[in-house]
Amino acid sequence: MSAPPPDPNAPRESDTISPSSPKIAEKNGHSILPLHRGNGRTRFRIDSAGESGRVGFHPLQFLKVCYKSTTPVSKYVNILWPFVPPAIALHFARPDQHLWIFILNYIAMVPTANILGFAGGELARKLPKVLGVLMETLLSGLVEIVLFMVLISNDHNNNLIPVIQAAILGSILANLLLCLGLCFFMGGLRRDEQTFHEVISETGSGLLLVAGFGLMIPSAFYSALASSTTTQGTFTAEVLLSNTRTISRATAIILLVAFFFIYDEVLEFDEAQDEDRIAELRRAKLTFTECIIAILISLTCVSLHAVFLVQEIPAIVERGVSDNFMGLILVPLVEKAAEHLTAIDEAW
Repeated sequence: MSAPPPDPNAPRESDTISPSSPKIAEKNGHSILPLHRGNGRTRFRIDSAGESGRVGFHPLQFLKVCYKSTTPVSKYVNILWPFVPPAIALHFARPDQHLWIFILNYIAMVPTANILGFAGGELARKLPKVLGVLMETLLSGLVEIVLFMVLISNDHNNNLIPVIQAAILGSILANLLLCLGLCFFMGGLRRDEQTFHEVISETGSGLLLVAGFGLMIPSAFYSALASSTTTQGTFTAEVLLSNTRTISRATAIILLVAFFFIYDEVLEFDEAQDEDRIAELRRAKLTFTECIIAILISLTCVSLHAVFLVQEIPAIVERGVSDNFMGLILVPLVEKAAEHLTAIDEAW
């Protein structure tokens, strides 16, 4: 028995946002956002790859889609969501339980970061390519950004500087060694031979070299001129510090521009090599509204867990855990856990 034909008057997710034409910036007759003009009205149109076929917010469907996420590994990670309420409640109910607060918030950070990345990917598929790439890039690194911002803001008398320095190095090593090695291992379990794109590999190595220079240049500049400063005159320690900050910020902008340029190319290559594209298109998806709600909830939880986690670091260090172990191992593992699990599942 064939299904009834779809109602042409039924609302689609593409029609849920209907901005008037003056509110949308257009250039040469083309809008920044994808538009649909029907019956004389200009409407926001969801990209076909992200179309959910639903409108608005449906709690049960929302929970079901978020639980399944995109991969089986992500689904298993979502089982850790029951740790989220106790982690937040224990911080206010028993603030003296430093060890348990740290452990619960450490575990709870993983599922919340997983949903944040998943909702960001869902939202990116509904937007134009360039805007979607920018959104997915921002949200994929948001956990790390939030965690480092909390670390810096909670630093008093340089007590967290060793942890921050070790965390930056640990984050790089976790991507280069831990994640990459696990991907090679898991991919090799199912394949006798694995193929890697030479250009992508060379580009990644080049970007790593650029990032290394970006970290080294401000430090080298400061170290080379630190002995030349005077207490009085035109080149004081404050002037040197100001110049170092200017160089550091300019280098950061260059690195951001380089990353956004190359991320688009890597994403196109990844889509071309996607073996599960058909299954991905058929998978149930979140609506635009549900994406925004998921991002807001997960971002709020990630921020709370990051604050509670960082506040307990001094107490954990006093128990005998070294700053290097905290920064090199514990912090990078939790901030990259969701991304690493997704990468490992893709390799599998």
